[in-house]
Amino acid sequence: MPRRPKNEPVPPDWDSEVNLLAWLATCVSVISLLFYFRHAEILLYGDAIAHINIARRVFDSKTPGLLQLGTVWLPLPHLLMIPFLISNRMWQQGIGGSVPSMVAYVFATIGIFRLTRGTLSRTAVPDGPSRTAAWIAAAIFAANPNLIYMQTTAMGESLYLAFFIWSIVYFSEWMRGDQKALIKCGLCLTAACLTRYDGWFLAVAMAGVACLRALFASVPVNKHEREGTRARNKIRSSAVKFVFLVAVAPTLWLSYNGIIYRNPLEFENGPYSAKAIERRSQTSGTPGHPGSGNPVLAGMYFVKSAEANIARNEWLQRAWILVCVAAIGIAVYYARLRRAANAEPVWWPLVFLLIPLPFYALSIAYGGVPIFVPCWWPFTHYNVRYGLQLLPAFAVGFAILANLVLRTEDLPVRARVALAFGVVVFVAASYISIWQTPICLAEAQINMRTRNQLQVQLSAWLSKLPPDSTLLMYVGDHVGAAERAGLPLKRTINEGNHRVWMQPTDSEGLWERALANPSQYADYVLAFEGDPVWQAIQDRHLRELVDIHVTGQPRAILYRAR
Repeated sequence: MPRRPKNEPVPPDWDSEVNLLAWLATCVSVISLLFYFRHAEILLYGDAIAHINIARRVFDSKTPGLLQLGTVWLPLPHLLMIPFLISNRMWQQGIGGSVPSMVAYVFATIGIFRLTRGTLSRTAVPDGPSRTAAWIAAAIFAANPNLIYMQTTAMGESLYLAFFIWSIVYFSEWMRGDQKALIKCGLCLTAACLTRYDGWFLAVAMAGVACLRALFASVPVNKHEREGTRARNKIRSSAVKFVFLVAVAPTLWLSYNGIIYRNPLEFENGPYSAKAIERRSQTSGTPGHPGSGNPVLAGMYFVKSAEANIARNEWLQRAWILVCVAAIGIAVYYARLRRAANAEPVWWPLVFLLIPLPFYALSIAYGGVPIFVPCWWPFTHYNVRYGLQLLPAFAVGFAILANLVLRTEDLPVRARVALAFGVVVFVAASYISIWQTPICLAEAQINMRTRNQLQVQLSAWLSKLPPDSTLLMYVGDHVGAAERAGLPLKRTINEGNHRVWMQPTDSEGLWERALANPSQYADYVLAFEGDPVWQAIQDRHLRELVDIHVTGQPRAILYRAR
């Protein structure tokens, strides 16, 4: 393993360049939040509203507690939101759910910069070409219009990207000789595993590589053999701790599901899982995903969603892919050169940036996770935002090529400047083409338009309810109506007010008792056609107060129960 010379200075973790980048990213984050908040676009995603209210239910519920976190969605994003949702105003406006995403955006940008600068530098102190390439990578990442929009919402994209990127940062630094970095990598991976299931796939890949490296760590046969043995033992010890650390989060989540829901895989095959939703869709006549059972086609859909997140023009999209492929080839080439020179290859950890590709290909093919893009059948928007997971790979790919150009001494200065200017023009053209309406924003506008219209109308009526009244409603699909109205969730009786470990049902749960006798437990009842409340109040002759019809949404009726 290569070591720094004793007289060579150690680069600081937080220097003036990182400080400047952090301030720039913070300014972009805050300004974009103000812009999208002014246009009422941070609460367009139904999942964003759901995330906010899952976190809120932990302390604002008739049955508060950590069990309100539920299953399917991993708990860390909701736990990070809780301090910012205590304020009723930040909850009602949705800003409380945006704060963790914004902080993560800043740290993810810093992580891309540090990963690129550290990996491409030929010395311990970053040299000029590596610093320039790092700024290019950070700019491509942070300036992406879709990421800028998503980090203003309560969605988990920017939060996971931060943990994903920093896991690779620390793993790469471990490969370059920093033994303490592997534990930091393990902590980031643990957080990633508690944020999205993508992290589980990444953890398995990194744990496997760490084990192989520890297993085949060589011991030099010379006068320093004892020192080499100690170094190998240190590597193996770090790898064991790392594997244990990254196994904690999945183990805890499986145990939680097994104890609470009587099924360790409740998040995978339960009634709210992606597979169950896919089955219900197919039962209702909705065709399945074209990539179902076909990982190659599924992977193509994922790559297409990634292209849609970086450019609208098809030729620009293809150019991004070619750049990424070329960068991978260069990374492999230099790794082989280093190996031939008996030096440790340190570029190849960048391959982890491509981990989202096999994960989503398998998830679409066999996990019931759909991704639809408007240019391919069925010509609609759904989960296009998942393509942002390849944005770090695109950003670093361009940085690798820029680094190569800057280090090519045969090229005259004018040629280097021209190539650098061409890169700027290309990236700017790609982002300008999607800036007016980023596809992630378009997805939310198209898919949530009618649902938001219904919730806005409902919120106007819910805000008029007496302040001491109780409302019986199924909050799974339209909790945004209560949020917009500022109606505390502890004034509602909903499907979260029962003991989930009582299988198959909890006859003594508050939710079940209220459904059996609404007038005894609630002052008002809000029923959506087809939901459990609607089915429970049939033939009970409750007094109807308002009947709301919105095209594309179930009929909603507000009743007076007593």
